[in-house]
Amino acid sequence: MKYDIIVIGAGPGGYVAAIRAAQLGFNTAVVERNELGGICLNWGCIPTKALLKSAQVLHYAQAGAEYGVNASEVSADLEKMVARSRGVSTTMNAGIEYLFKKNKVTVLKGNGKVLSGGRVEVTDDDDHAVIHDADHIILATGARPVSLPFAPVDGIKIWSYYQALTPDALPKSLAIIGSGAIGSEFAFFYRSLGCEVTLIEYLDRILPLEDDDTSAQLSRSFRKMGIKVMVSSQVKSVDTTGEVCRLTVETKKGEEVIEAEKVLSAVGVRPNTEFIGLEELGVEMNRGKVVVDADFRTNVPGLYAIGDIIPTPALAHVAEAEGVRCVECIAGLKPAPIDYGNIPACTYTSPEVASVGMTERAVKEKGIAYKVGKFPFTASGKAAAAGERDGFVKLIVDEATDKVLGAHLVGGNVSEMVGGIVVARNLGVTATNIIKSVFPHPTMSEAILEAAEAVHNEAIHI
Repeated sequence: MKYDIIVIGAGPGGYVAAIRAAQLGFNTAVVERNELGGICLNWGCIPTKALLKSAQVLHYAQAGAEYGVNASEVSADLEKMVARSRGVSTTMNAGIEYLFKKNKVTVLKGNGKVLSGGRVEVTDDDDHAVIHDADHIILATGARPVSLPFAPVDGIKIWSYYQALTPDALPKSLAIIGSGAIGSEFAFFYRSLGCEVTLIEYLDRILPLEDDDTSAQLSRSFRKMGIKVMVSSQVKSVDTTGEVCRLTVETKKGEEVIEAEKVLSAVGVRPNTEFIGLEELGVEMNRGKVVVDADFRTNVPGLYAIGDIIPTPALAHVAEAEGVRCVECIAGLKPAPIDYGNIPACTYTSPEVASVGMTERAVKEKGIAYKVGKFPFTASGKAAAAGERDGFVKLIVDEATDKVLGAHLVGGNVSEMVGGIVVARNLGVTATNIIKSVFPHPTMSEAILEAAEAVHNEAIHI
């Protein structure tokens, strides 16, 4: 079969690229060996947020007396939480199927491999292979969990996020290696259900890609809820031969042994670039990732790559934006380049974390003269009323231009607030522009206004 465009991989980047391609009139097919939606929809972003919502509801129910609500005998039903999470993924999966049918995107079930001459070989579960032709091929094969050499994931005692999402029972204790978004979110979830959690980070702070103040705030919140946080700590070995796992951890104070029923490896992901024909075609690679130009073209004519397999932020919304831009470039529409300096990041713990732009540490390293405005949610009327007083909004502003270099938010629902700052930065809005805007009161979002006021020492609200 001949297609205009074949997309290999139906994750966030792939399925969005395919739908956009079909909307632009291309005869389009998608190759996918597993469920539509990829890791994000089936084993990442969506099901984890469903579990985290269950944990949040549990927290509210347990704290009912603080809100004047009598809620007795509150307990977690892990089986139902997991079932709800899987149900949410199934529902969203069906939504992609509907969009593919609506836009006439063909789904080719199986493993895709790129061959020379614009051909794609698709092999099904019965090892039956069919070769399809395409004018353009887009690689969107995503990534998979990294397994540490001294702690290989066995699915029993050492988990990846697959097992953490679908546990048979709640472990009494869990050690998590890695405190990025995945590790931190699962730390919050399992601790909320009563599990003893130890969060171990090699670098000097948790959420090491976030602003230092953000990391410090989440550490305080985690410790307050009973999570043991270990930073500047390196796991040297994991012994799984006994009834519990024994982790030998090198810390600043010396070696420490941590015991846990289960271990979650949350140290990152590896791009899925093997066994898809890249070596045979001579596709240029760098440290396991595909090298592309600004229009996502590889060094092989007609072959493109997007998402987690190229050296850009490994985030679902980045892959989606790349998928759209890649297809529009193929169509000759000349879309605007993606501003990778204005990509938001969110971590759905409680409190939530959201950010966009530069950290204060990065601004200092670049030698940029700057000002900081910070407003704590302890001073917010809405946060007090909602019982969400942990956290703050922090704006880093260029001293010369008054433009927002970075925004860092920790607090209730801040993932829903950061999008406005992304738009503001895209439009070149200044701190003064924010001050001259009228925010609704009382809201969590007016902390953005108050942080801007703090930049210029004009704080007048509460």
